[in-house]
Amino acid sequence: MNREITRTELTELPAPTREFAVQLSPTRRGARLARLLTTAHLGDWGLPTETAAHIVAELAANAAAHGRVPGRDFRLSLTVRDRSRLRIELTDTRGDRLPVPDSPGPYAESGRGLLIVEALADRWGVVEGPVPRKTVWAELDLVP
Repeated sequence: MNREITRTELTELPAPTREFAVQLSPTRRGARLARLLTTAHLGDWGLPTETAAHIVAELAANAAAHGRVPGRDFRLSLTVRDRSRLRIELTDTRGDRLPVPDSPGPYAESGRGLLIVEALADRWGVVEGPVPRKTVWAELDLVP
């Protein structure tokens, strides 16, 4: 009796997409909660948290300070696709105020948030609309 062993090749399935989204109040407390939720979810997903938490802290602080409209929340969205890229999005309802990196003076106490995002993120940008919204996004490559 001849036994033939057949080896089945396993096809690699694409990694699942992980998503998290939440509406938060455009306040300092909402900005802090955005950072804490980012750290918690990325930690649960087994992903590095420090850089993403810094980016979310800056974008959420901007949403609270510059994108605030009374009675309207901002939205934090985290998406991981193919375990290779994290996309962070913050959407607020001040589409008329687009973020622009500033060049603050050496003694300025603010104005460096987008410079920090630019330094930490692999890519970042702004998507306008739908009216009255805008979304500021940043992406981190998770695979070196």
